[in-house]
Amino acid sequence: MIYLDNAATSFPKPPRVIAAQEKCMRMECGNAGRGSHLLAMRAAERIYECREAAAGLFGVSSAERVIFTMNTTMALNYALKGLLHKGAHVLLSDMDHNATFRPIYKMAKEGWITYDVFPTYTNDSHRTAEMICQGIQALIKPCTQMLICAHASNICSAVLPLEEIGRLCNHYGILFVVDAAQSAGHLPIDMARMQIDALCAPGHKGLLGPQGSGILMLGEGIVADTLVEGGSGYQSLEGDMPAEAPERYEAGTLPTPALAGLCEGIRTVERLGVDSIERHARELNSYLQKRLLRLPKAIVYAPHHVGSVLLFNLDGISADTVGNALNRRGICVRSGYHCSALGHATLKTPIGGAVRVSPGIYNTVAHMDTLIDALQEL
Repeated sequence: MIYLDNAATSFPKPPRVIAAQEKCMRMECGNAGRGSHLLAMRAAERIYECREAAAGLFGVSSAERVIFTMNTTMALNYALKGLLHKGAHVLLSDMDHNATFRPIYKMAKEGWITYDVFPTYTNDSHRTAEMICQGIQALIKPCTQMLICAHASNICSAVLPLEEIGRLCNHYGILFVVDAAQSAGHLPIDMARMQIDALCAPGHKGLLGPQGSGILMLGEGIVADTLVEGGSGYQSLEGDMPAEAPERYEAGTLPTPALAGLCEGIRTVERLGVDSIERHARELNSYLQKRLLRLPKAIVYAPHHVGSVLLFNLDGISADTVGNALNRRGICVRSGYHCSALGHATLKTPIGGAVRVSPGIYNTVAHMDTLIDALQEL
């Protein structure tokens, strides 16, 4: 099997990640904060190690401001519903994932907020950070409370200039929330330098950890309302959730084995180097794109963006047909709309969407050649 669907979840997982989870389940799997015994204390240590690792990688001011969630979607919902006030105006990008768009759409439909979509000029090969910021400025209103955007698209390799957008948001007093689903572990992110107020990231994609792990990271002074209430092992006699992070946001038992694995995944990313990981994916997709464009039926979307994701179609053959045919040959890609209605509308893909290729750290040039051979047969 050749796995080329790392934008959905990374696979295979590094051996160190699997070993860390197994060790935790055998020797450290008490319930953190729910006991004074050795296993509970070991579990708390593993969880705090993961907080420290994430804080170090993303420039978070303190480990306590790293909050664990089930996935990026839950972290985004926490940021949106925990920070927005009734009557607020929100800006999101035309390449955002449904994990951002759908909660905003629902809140607007219910009359809580209003929103506008700002242009990213993804199809323009001459786009600049200044163009994007001017498009944002044109939509800012007196009631604009938040700008939320995907750092990197999940359907092509377009990347937004976070530092410039963060500076703009700071100037206007707008909360800046970033969806790092496709960039965490692939691109450098520094919350303080980029003036990010809330950063949402998956554990199971570029950070190489297990599914069921996500992270919400809050900037200094940012306090969100709670989305879920319950036991935290802290201030248990109070009816309210604790005021302090992370306990305020982590009701119920945390997935300690998953976080032990995620911690090792982050350490693996640090050992390999974020720049090295992205360079490897970019080189593979650049090679693939050159070979793909030699096929008479191939259409590559936003080809001027070369990074960890490549989106294409074969003219006259549906994306699902291509995906199913590749699956029969043992090649894993993803076809369809990729949970990104806004992105596919921006790239103007046809009915049925397109085929996405997203290599990871274990893929090789030989894998790209095998993919091309299969497409030539089609």
